[in-house]
Amino acid sequence: MVNYAPLTLDEALSVRSSMEVVPYAGGTDLMVENRKDVTYLFLNRIDELKQIREDDRYIRIGAGVTFTQALGCEFVPQIMKDALAKIAAPAIRNAGTFGGNLGNGSAKADSVLIEYAMDAKIVLRSKDGERIVDVDRFYRGNRDIDLNKDELITEILLPKDPIGTYRYQKVGGRNALAISRISFAGICKTDGEKVTNFAVAFGAVSATVLRFKEIEARLIGKTVKECAAMKEEILKQYSDAMVLTRGRVSAEYRKAVCTNLLRDFLDSVF
Repeated sequence: MVNYAPLTLDEALSVRSSMEVVPYAGGTDLMVENRKDVTYLFLNRIDELKQIREDDRYIRIGAGVTFTQALGCEFVPQIMKDALAKIAAPAIRNAGTFGGNLGNGSAKADSVLIEYAMDAKIVLRSKDGERIVDVDRFYRGNRDIDLNKDELITEILLPKDPIGTYRYQKVGGRNALAISRISFAGICKTDGEKVTNFAVAFGAVSATVLRFKEIEARLIGKTVKECAAMKEEILKQYSDAMVLTRGRVSAEYRKAVCTNLLRDFLDSVF
C-alpha cells in the first residue's frame, strides 16, 4: 500500500488528479474502517488547509481545521462552537476536521447541520481550477456528495452576517460521546418587528440534513406578531414535509422529537 503526504495543496491536487486516492486529515472515522488495498492521501501537513480567515463576506474555515482549533477562534460563530463542543471527546475534537466531517457525507455530522442553517458554501479545488457549491447542493444523499475524483474540499465559507437568535440541540443516547439520533438548529433574525431571516435544519433523521426553505419563506418579511399567529400552521407544514428514516429509533419517534424541538424554538422567538 502506497500513501502520499504532500506539503502543499498544489502537490496534493497533482496526486489527486493522477490516481485514485482516499484523502483524509484527521482520520477519526476513516481509520476504524481498516480498509485494504487503498491508497491514502494524507492532508494534515498542508498549512493552507489549516487556516481560519475572514474577509468582507465570509468566515473561511480551511478543510484541515480541527474542531478544537475552531473552538478557540474568536470569530467562529457561537452556534457552530455549540455544535463542535458536543462532538465526541477532546481527543477526537483535536484530530477531527471540518473537511472530514463534510466529506463523510453523513446527515449526522454535527458541523454540517450548522452549515446548512447558515447557508454555508463549500470551496472545491482541482488541478484545473476552483468551484463553489452551496452546502445543500453538495450533499446529494447518504454518503453521496458532489465531489469529483480530481477535487478536494479546501474551505467552508460561513456568511459573516449576524444570525440573531439561535438554538442548537443534539439528542443522543447519552450525554457525551454520542452520535446524534436527532439534531436541530434554528436561526431567527429580526429588524425591529420584521423577520429578516429564518432557518431551521434537522440532522440525523434522513439521508441528508433537512431544511425546508419554502416554509421558511412564509415567515420572512412578516412581523413577530404575525408569525406567532401562524405557529400551528407552520408546525403542521413541517410535520407534513418531513419524511424521516428509521435508524437507532423509529421514524415516528424522530418526527415527534423534531416537532417538539421546532415548537420550543418557535415559542422562544415568536
